[in-house]
Amino acid sequence: MRSPDDVRIDPAALVGSCRRFGLYGPVYEILAVGTVSASEGLLMQVRVVTTGETVDYPLTDILDDPLER
Repeated sequence: MRSPDDVRIDPAALVGSCRRFGLYGPVYEILAVGTVSASEGLLMQVRVVTTGETVDYPLTDILDDPLER
């Protein structure tokens, strides 16, 4: 897992891209830059493609998830 200090990317550049929760999880689309959580750092708003559910997800976890092609 990455620490927030390791993040050297503009989070807004990720908006519109798709990733997968882990190697075998469902695909999600990154919708927007969210808020900052004291415990999880910067959160991004993502939409789970299969369910349409919108959730906040930590940027550090997003960077560990594989890109969906």
